[in-house]
Amino acid sequence: MAIFLFQRCGEILFENPDQNAKCVCMLGDVRLRGQTGLPAERRGSYPFIDFRLLNNTTHSGEIGTKKKVKRLLSFQRYFHASRLLRGIIPQAPLHLLDEDYLGQARHMLSKVGMWDFDIFLFDRLTNGNSLVTLLCHLFNTHGLIHHFKLDMVTLHRFLVMVQEDYHGQNPYHNAVHAADVTQAMHCYLREPKLASFLTPLDIMLGLLAAAAHDVDHPGVNQPFLIKTNHHLASLYQNMSVLENHHWRSTIGMLRESRLLAHLPKEMTQDIEQQLGSLILATDINRQNEFLTRLQAHLHNKDLRLEEAHDRHFMLQIALKCADICNPCRIWEMSKQWSERVCEEFYRQGDLEQKFELEISPLCNQQKDSIPSIQIGFMTYIVEPLFREWARFTGNSVLSESMLRHLAHNKAQWTSLLSTQHRRGGGGDHGGPGTEKAEQVAEGDSP
Repeated sequence: MAIFLFQRCGEILFENPDQNAKCVCMLGDVRLRGQTGLPAERRGSYPFIDFRLLNNTTHSGEIGTKKKVKRLLSFQRYFHASRLLRGIIPQAPLHLLDEDYLGQARHMLSKVGMWDFDIFLFDRLTNGNSLVTLLCHLFNTHGLIHHFKLDMVTLHRFLVMVQEDYHGQNPYHNAVHAADVTQAMHCYLREPKLASFLTPLDIMLGLLAAAAHDVDHPGVNQPFLIKTNHHLASLYQNMSVLENHHWRSTIGMLRESRLLAHLPKEMTQDIEQQLGSLILATDINRQNEFLTRLQAHLHNKDLRLEEAHDRHFMLQIALKCADICNPCRIWEMSKQWSERVCEEFYRQGDLEQKFELEISPLCNQQKDSIPSIQIGFMTYIVEPLFREWARFTGNSVLSESMLRHLAHNKAQWTSLLSTQHRRGGGGDHGGPGTEKAEQVAEGDSP
């Protein structure tokens, strides 16, 4: 398969390992030509992972060059034409809430701060535009449009770019997940112990980071990218590969849309760096790092939320909680998310098996059952973090509600696992021990 990259193909260059953005070139037309030689413009398609290219890397040495790595930086944005910037209207019109929206969607937005908010229903009511609609509403509700003097059309264009850069084919890491995390972040930002200290900048950073934290996710995890010698793994030296890509893609879209172009340069640079710090905190491999820091702060009672540094740390913790809060939702929604993430794991396992690669932990449908994966995830990842979050909030109503849902959902999965064992089927027959937790930590969060 030959790839033709045209003159205005965008890229993001970074000056040093500290992840300081150096420049962003404007995105332009990029076309992917198949064996027929006919151009096929695509956006939001399944991630481009060419195993023939990967397998030839060690022999040809071409992909390892700095130029090639930069040209292949993105799964989607640098391979596919930007329909929006070229004036092509999407098939499903994207617009703000007005008289054309169903009354149910408006009614749901009036209760967006409720923990039982059904993001799946909301996505259906908004015709698949839950992320754009939710963010427009929250930016208005929090007064961010007025405070930062944002242009509404430009904001909408930026949010459409973010939403379209999620892969709709991913069962879990898609725009609905981003909307769900954003709604959870909104709830956490309203916690009394935190809300009174937050500035408009804190709120905007929290919402933007939640919305874009998984943008352009390929549907496979970091170990997969590393063992296939993917260009992103090489570019980011196997460290927070996906999170670095999510962040830098977000910067590219912010600059391309010029959403913040009217703000002082120093302020926009600070926003970009803080967004990076927030998104990079969602790396599940850094879970113990952040949990230990939070425990130490709570033990020493030395959090000073009047100080920007401590507020930023708690925004990181809030985003981490929002990212893995599915087990703390009501059972009906939590179960859907669990099935979705495991389906994505199993798809990766099938892909690895197809190309004769070792199947990653938690990705073997024959051995790793959904109940066993979820019980291990809840026990070793979710419970420790949310217990400390509850300590920080002073056992708020929301925190207690989340812990109750978590206990109930864990009991449900335990019952289902016992049923599977009695029937002698359903994959993994062992209990979710420490090894299972370590496997979760090495991949993406369920």
